[in-house]
Amino acid sequence: MAQPLTSQRDVDSVGSKGVIKRNEYVRIITRALYSLNYNMTADLLQEESRIPLDSSEVKLLKKQVLDGNWEESVKTLCTISLLDKATRSLASFLILEQKFLKFLRMDDNVLDALNVLRKEIVPLGINLNRVHELAAWIISPSGYRNTDQDTESARSEILKKLLNLLPPSLVIPPTRLETIIEEALDLQRGACLFHNIFDSDLSLYPDHQCGRGRLPSSIKQILQVHTDEVWFLQFSHDGKYLASSSKDQSAIIWQVMDGGKVSWKHTLIGHQKPVLTVSWSPDDNQLLTCGEDEVIRRWDANLGQCLHVYEKIGVGFISCAWSPDGRVILAGMTNKSFSLWDVNGAELDFWEENTLRISEMAITDARDMIVSICRGDTIVFLDWEEKRCRKLIQEEEVITSFSLSKDNKFLLVNLTNQEIHLWSLEGYPQVVARYKGHTRSRFIIRSCFGGCEEAFIASGSEDTQVYVWHRRSGKLIQALDGHSGAVNCVSWNPVNIYMLASASDDGAIRIWGPDPRMDQYGLGFKSCT
Repeated sequence: MAQPLTSQRDVDSVGSKGVIKRNEYVRIITRALYSLNYNMTADLLQEESRIPLDSSEVKLLKKQVLDGNWEESVKTLCTISLLDKATRSLASFLILEQKFLKFLRMDDNVLDALNVLRKEIVPLGINLNRVHELAAWIISPSGYRNTDQDTESARSEILKKLLNLLPPSLVIPPTRLETIIEEALDLQRGACLFHNIFDSDLSLYPDHQCGRGRLPSSIKQILQVHTDEVWFLQFSHDGKYLASSSKDQSAIIWQVMDGGKVSWKHTLIGHQKPVLTVSWSPDDNQLLTCGEDEVIRRWDANLGQCLHVYEKIGVGFISCAWSPDGRVILAGMTNKSFSLWDVNGAELDFWEENTLRISEMAITDARDMIVSICRGDTIVFLDWEEKRCRKLIQEEEVITSFSLSKDNKFLLVNLTNQEIHLWSLEGYPQVVARYKGHTRSRFIIRSCFGGCEEAFIASGSEDTQVYVWHRRSGKLIQALDGHSGAVNCVSWNPVNIYMLASASDDGAIRIWGPDPRMDQYGLGFKSCT
């Protein structure tokens, strides 16, 4: 029986689709082996495959540069046909500069150096500032004496610069294989709607697909200590504590144990009205609680003791925030004004914004802008020092709440029309994603960023569910049942990316984590360090 002929395509390509050229594939592997210092294996691969890493011209060019043979290096460069005019000029300039310096370093060779400059370097018509420097060295040689001498290590650096100028088809970058693999992983990670694992857990062996088992979807605990509606909750920056506030006029500090269990630590008593919000200090050692149209209290988070009460006669507070250095407290008041206090209670500054009811506020990490809601449908960014508007975000509907991303580059805005908008704050602010599915008709519903690299958006809802969307695509990926009242607020643990907390009108806090039945990788809980 006649043996079937092997097609030329099968010989010249690898892979089932025939799009990977065998020659390129082998050369990239060889380059990677050399980068890993597997030099003998790389040599054997070239010998067995009969596919050299470098062309004969490139090999010769490398040797001539390392030997300091600049005259011949220029000639060899001219024999390489794949170079465009611009690349050839840049590479020639680099080599001829070394030829010029070689003559300049030799006694009685200034005329030869001048000839190289006038007849070979200047005609290239590039890098004129450098040409002027070289010309000055002929007159005053003190400048070039500070340059690298013509040593083996110096020539190696010149060769590295030269090879970086050449196209990848001639000189494969040392990390080309790693770049291809990393880009493939990035594409798989970006296509994974449920991606919520750390890079250290990624593997090259299977195609990456997380599955729902990596998201908090199962109730791990129900915390029932508050005696009325829970309006707000927030994890500490280090993820070790959770603070909640309630209509029952109290706030509670909870501790997140190493195994993921959340336990009661302190109940903070002292407010005479419902507690609207809480705010952790940057070092997580202190907590602010803001009563509804009442006072702000500062607490020692470890001891549960009240350290100071901030109040103004005839005016109540409705919001509060820490400066990034933890030295200043910003308060929004019922008379539509801002107030700045030091931690000991001295009022540092005060200014009025007659169009504002400052029910939401934040301070950027750079401490250069105050973010707040004004006129219902607008968010204003105020300059910290000058107290003037730096930029505005105009929304389509009335804004109920917002939250800043960890990197301060994005803003998540909740609206009365049952939409959540994601704004990019870099350059000219613009909406980059919209999230729909939750319900809101009467109450303030809050949302948050969360998960690995804040890849998800979570929100409460008046229909008693917690909603989670994929941040980039805007797709709704799960709605979590469990509460029996409106879910007012959610908070995603910034360290344990598998832990989500929700607060509800049913008086309970629910702690959500991955469903172990859906954990296809068996990774369990794991925290960032």
